[in-house]
Amino acid sequence: MCRLLDYKILAIARGIDEEHIIPTIQALIDGGIEAVELPLSHSSKEEQEKTLKIIKKVHDTFGTQIYLGAGTVLSPEEVEKASEMGAEYMISPNTDVDVIKRTKELGKGSMPGALTATEAITAYNAGADVVKIFPAGNFGENYIKALRGPCDFIPYAAVGGVNVDNIKSLINAGYSMAAVGGNLISKELVMKGDYQQITKLAKEYVQASK
Repeated sequence: MCRLLDYKILAIARGIDEEHIIPTIQALIDGGIEAVELPLSHSSKEEQEKTLKIIKKVHDTFGTQIYLGAGTVLSPEEVEKASEMGAEYMISPNTDVDVIKRTKELGKGSMPGALTATEAITAYNAGADVVKIFPAGNFGENYIKALRGPCDFIPYAAVGGVNVDNIKSLINAGYSMAAVGGNLISKELVMKGDYQQITKLAKEYVQASK
């Protein structure tokens, strides 16, 4: 059962290595964020295997403490691999009907990326649980208001350019949830081991989204 809409905030932990991923996730949990996306790498086969291994490590460490998903899922084969590692939902930058259908066949949540009404409806009709609008922060509130005019039956997630200052207005404008990456999980903070600051930021995002 897809629980994506149970969460207002989804944290995107992109490019965090195996050494730092566990304390990073713990910092998010301590800040009140319990939905996390771990994007797959496509720079090489070896790097993708590393990101799949990290998904498994996070799943094995935290279990039901977090709602864990895989990001940048581009093929049905990647859906299968990420599912085997413990991902409960699949997020993509694009609308790929085959990816969406395989995700739903495996009983996982689906959040494909879209921008236009055509893409959003195509994704929803294929089985998407939530449609990710990217880059939401750059298009602002008016875009989602316009899109929801004819397509208000689709749940949307704001992704890209989301920060602590605009998350509230984006949700109020019509997004069901928002995903935040580098503005929340700064690689600089991670490499310094400043997990307390990540927790502090997480709390600020949780408060701002209410």
